[in-house]
Amino acid sequence: FYTWTDSRNTAPDADFVPGGGGDTHDTVLLEWTARNPSAGTYDGDAPRELLRVEQPYGNHNGGQIGFNPTASSGDSDFGLLYVGIADGGSGGDPLNLSQNLNSAFGKIFRIDPLGSNSMNRSYGIPADNPFANDGDNNTLSEIYASGVRNPQRFAWDPDNGNMFLADIGQNIVEEISLVTSGADLGWNTWEGSFRFISRSAVSLSNPRGDEALTYPVAEYGQEDPLLQRSSAATGLHVYRSDAIPELANLVLFGDNPSGEVFYVSADLLPSGGQQAIRRILLNDSGDSKTLLQVIQEKNREQGRSPAGRADLRFGSGPDGQVFLLNKRDGVIRLIVSGTGLR
Repeated sequence: FYTWTDSRNTAPDADFVPGGGGDTHDTVLLEWTARNPSAGTYDGDAPRELLRVEQPYGNHNGGQIGFNPTASSGDSDFGLLYVGIADGGSGGDPLNLSQNLNSAFGKIFRIDPLGSNSMNRSYGIPADNPFANDGDNNTLSEIYASGVRNPQRFAWDPDNGNMFLADIGQNIVEEISLVTSGADLGWNTWEGSFRFISRSAVSLSNPRGDEALTYPVAEYGQEDPLLQRSSAATGLHVYRSDAIPELANLVLFGDNPSGEVFYVSADLLPSGGQQAIRRILLNDSGDSKTLLQVIQEKNREQGRSPAGRADLRFGSGPDGQVFLLNKRDGVIRLIVSGTGLR
């Protein structure tokens, strides 16, 4: 199994460096091999290091890592690891790394963890990666997609293999986007469908004005009164089971701080904006509540002060289960049929 870990230990030298900022720490991709995979604790040797990224700032550094669960043996995507790497932090991508195809930052990598044709010989680069055979020394062959800010969560549609990304915006727009090979999602020249101006402003003129870019299928504003001041898209899951009929054929996502849960149709994908986004409330003993309200009630039962934020995450199981996780009350919740959508 694989972990994507921040470390104050900055040795050995990083494989990818930002070319500016301060060397605050490294983000390290590690491979762990257990002798007995069913053991209650890890019983293998020290992990093997695949790659190391030197971070220029202390915030939003790594993103999600994951394998495409829809790929099967013989598929070109089978066994390939997707690695989300944020833009390095600070604000507004001050080093302009996300649009630089010779930089690892603001990218989604696609690598073969069992291969060895990378520069450090510790992982492989798939031949069908978009820049693997372009003959350009100024593009990284590991890149699958570029122009992301903070690739918080990604997920695949089990029906058609579509890959979706929840990308945290700067201070204006939160994004849910389709990701394809070679896609440029626009950051830091665009934030969502709008031209990025500064850490606190976007231009509303000529939205989605560059046809070469991949714009969000859905996006919401951080100033929405439904949300807290600090918003962050997260929790992505494409639901194609009938175990919870209310959720069938929906792209589920949420807002990390507020704990709000949203959806759009997986079959009739919108073309940006938040008009198609719908909110999910939880039926808790007959009362409709947000996840944060449920957490706060549990906090009171625990004799603790009610949480001010949820820090939402999603989990999924093999039989159509959807779990809601948070960092505030120590409870993992299972959504069951009858929850209802509003």
